[in-house]
Amino acid sequence: MAGAGADKVVRIGGATASLSDTALSVPQLLAGGRLDYLIFDYLAEGSMGIFGGMQAADPTAGYGTDFLTVHVGPHLHEIAAQGVKIVANAGGVNPAGLASALERLIADAGLSLSVAYVDGDDLRPRVAELRAAGHRDMFTGAGFPDAVISANAYLGGFPIAAALAKGADIVVTGRVVDSALALGPLIHEFGWGADDLDLLAAGTLAGHLLECGAQITGGTFTDWRDVPDWANIGFPIGECHADGSVVITKPEGTGGLVSVGTVAEQLLYEVSDPADYIVADVRCDFSAVTLDQIGENRVRVRGARGRAPTDSYKVCVIFDGGWRSVAYQPIIGEDAAEKAQRQGQALFARARQLLRAQNLPDFSLTDTVLIGGEASFGAHGRQGGTRELISKLVVDHPDRRGAEIFAREQWAGISGMSVGTSINLATHVLPKTGTFLFLLDKTSVTARMTFAGVTQDVPVAAGQPWTAVPVSPAALSVSAGPGSVAVDLVRLAWARSGDKGHLFNVAVIARRPEYLPWLRAALSAEAVSDWYRHLGQDGEAPRVDRFEVPGFHALNFVLHNALEGGINANTRLDPAAKGMAQMMLRFPVPLPVALAAELGCGVTLEQDI
Repeated sequence: MAGAGADKVVRIGGATASLSDTALSVPQLLAGGRLDYLIFDYLAEGSMGIFGGMQAADPTAGYGTDFLTVHVGPHLHEIAAQGVKIVANAGGVNPAGLASALERLIADAGLSLSVAYVDGDDLRPRVAELRAAGHRDMFTGAGFPDAVISANAYLGGFPIAAALAKGADIVVTGRVVDSALALGPLIHEFGWGADDLDLLAAGTLAGHLLECGAQITGGTFTDWRDVPDWANIGFPIGECHADGSVVITKPEGTGGLVSVGTVAEQLLYEVSDPADYIVADVRCDFSAVTLDQIGENRVRVRGARGRAPTDSYKVCVIFDGGWRSVAYQPIIGEDAAEKAQRQGQALFARARQLLRAQNLPDFSLTDTVLIGGEASFGAHGRQGGTRELISKLVVDHPDRRGAEIFAREQWAGISGMSVGTSINLATHVLPKTGTFLFLLDKTSVTARMTFAGVTQDVPVAAGQPWTAVPVSPAALSVSAGPGSVAVDLVRLAWARSGDKGHLFNVAVIARRPEYLPWLRAALSAEAVSDWYRHLGQDGEAPRVDRFEVPGFHALNFVLHNALEGGINANTRLDPAAKGMAQMMLRFPVPLPVALAAELGCGVTLEQDI
């Protein structure tokens, strides 16, 4: 390792969690951050499809225009004055186009900031070759799709570091792993090499914590009442050290909260096996990471470990899945849920008559999602006979005409069907996209970096074939014994969930270390599977994997095939799985009477959070 001074601290601010994140983060971080770097995460499976569609309509498009008009463009003078370097994956499917537009903007502002871009991730020119190779979806086994909109390998941090080494002030990329936005600067600043596996894992962890913006500073936190001033919530700053440790904090005088709980929730967000978190540059083991509250709104994170990277990149293909029509109908009055179900079926039947009359095929999917009746909770919902709800009616059709037929016909419900049907809140007819994920040999992908008109290939470690990491046996569980008291999980733990393609994870973090044995005893993989039975396919409870995270007293659960279609195509209320952990808060955890009494188990959930 090319060493850096032990006292050197690199301060990185995380400004966006998505392409549509707030316009307030950048001025806040520039005003109070004392930053070396500002990073922007724009990309997810949904946004890649959006950018691919944009470029199909206009070859010069395909990148995040908010980067120019909202997040960076208006602040170029202050960025230049402070010497803050910018790293963003806002390039979407056209990083060269964004770099060119950014250079024009800089010139118009009379500044001399230099821009580099990273590409090589775009595999659309190779779709025929990849299809012929017989690649299948790594989760579902589905065959390679037709009508591809975007196809991108997830590159790592070394191309970003190469651009910074050339002197770039702003680096924009196509699809890189989210954490690479911070790892690239840390590789550059501290001289980390491809063999510094523990440090690469630590830098990946820092990036993973920072790339979702305010999610780590109190946004979406279980104990939301403890988080002050959402309107002025502080965005995260990582104080990164050469030994790989990072202190998570936020600008002084801002709202939000940085605590062991907020950091722990974000650490396990969208993670499968915490002991084998695989990115392009390293396989990370986060299971022994420790979190220490070292001051107000300051949490020190350390203890990540790394293994040699795999020999493949993950590739995400977004493809055209036909057309979808979605209608939102308010239903008011007694037996609202029953009326909504009957009305949905009747409207589907009427639209099918019209399809047949025009010699169009049947819908490929129809679904009625009741919003407001706790249908998302399955058997654990409160069965109160709600008297108002929103009926979300969804149809998919291969032809736009079919989707439009339903969009028009569903209006008939307001006058010819259920009493209490009010004015439709919204109706959308929009392209439906699907997600296809597979692994591709790294040697067949060339990462590139372009600076000052010169493009160079960036070599990356070839990696090793993937082999499973042995799973440590779970610690012995405890028994509450006779006369135990069932206590809501939220009294003992924080919880966070997130989507991972066709599956999602739910992390459960003990509020105190001594609570973990009781959580472990209650939350078997089988018990969690049964709790989420209503999300399984064909009436079967979803398969659940359980992982131990002893470093900060947590359990992580992965629910397979419980988010059919993924974020782009799932019809449920929560395709991003943001609320799946909320369904766990009432899970009954048996405790000894004495411990339950200490917790004040008679206090209600509403009072507690």
